[in-house]
Amino acid sequence: MEILGNMINNPTIKDVAEKAHVSVATVSRVLNNLPGFSSDTEKRVREAIDSLGYQYNAVARNLKMKKTNIIAVLIPQVETTFYVKILNGIEDAAQNHGYNIMVCYVGISGNRTQEYIKMLLERQVDGIIGCSLPPNEKIDTMMAECGIPCVLVSTLSTRYSIPYIRVDDRNASYAATTYLIKNGHRKIAMLAGSQDDVVAGVLRLEGYRKALEDYCIPFNEHLIHYTRFSYETGLIAAKELLASGEDFTGIVACCDEVAVAAISVAYKAGKKVPDDFSIIGYDNTKTAEMAIPPLTTVSQPLYSMGQKAFEMLRLKIEQGKQPTNTILPFEIIERNSVRRR
Repeated sequence: MEILGNMINNPTIKDVAEKAHVSVATVSRVLNNLPGFSSDTEKRVREAIDSLGYQYNAVARNLKMKKTNIIAVLIPQVETTFYVKILNGIEDAAQNHGYNIMVCYVGISGNRTQEYIKMLLERQVDGIIGCSLPPNEKIDTMMAECGIPCVLVSTLSTRYSIPYIRVDDRNASYAATTYLIKNGHRKIAMLAGSQDDVVAGVLRLEGYRKALEDYCIPFNEHLIHYTRFSYETGLIAAKELLASGEDFTGIVACCDEVAVAAISVAYKAGKKVPDDFSIIGYDNTKTAEMAIPPLTTVSQPLYSMGQKAFEMLRLKIEQGKQPTNTILPFEIIERNSVRRR
């Protein structure tokens, strides 16, 4: 019989310990990245593992500990680049701590949330991150009562104390509107979010109205047209605004997708941004950078939001700590879609 190296059939952790001249407990600490061993000891253990061909059964260990190292991320849709930066932040942070990510698309209205949570319970995921989920009492109840640690990012629950991380939408929209005002605009329209969206849509509209009030600019409800935070609904709202005959020189858009839709509608109508009217977006996604002209927008720290959401969840999973709700700063990124009047 030919022996390749010193490999044996189905080597155990005990075989590794004997070959490395350490205890089984030390091998376990090395495998699980726990403290309590020197670099020289780790080197001997790793060499023994390679030499013997030992396969560490992390799945069996995690099932024994009732831990799977899987985090589920619930998101409403994939049409917008908004989610990409958040998911990248979550994924990078998770990989650094040995977790894997499972992405679940629950639908714009969240209609598939219930079936997903049932599946996640069966798979015993360690935690759930709800990303920009629509305000829905049924969804909030499911997340609050499912027994799995949960964190929300770019949204919040108005009924349950589910930890969240987001920016202040009211103040961010106020800043966007004020930016147009300080650039000489007084007839300012808004392509707003959903009227039933108390988490983002309503707050951004409130910020817009407050800025007008503080600068003594009359509010004109005919300059408000509603969307569902998507390019398609942005096209409809922008067409309605241009067809209304209302006079305006600037637009505050509820998100970059809607702002770019308005630029497209303007182009087809023979108008130019910012020559005929200025526009400011919200989110600072790749869409804003690629727009023609490049879009001035309110920047949310989306990547950091994803990272911090995972860290909040990890502390809850591993240490049982209830995370503190976090409001992150925003900033206005100036590009070429706003002209001073």
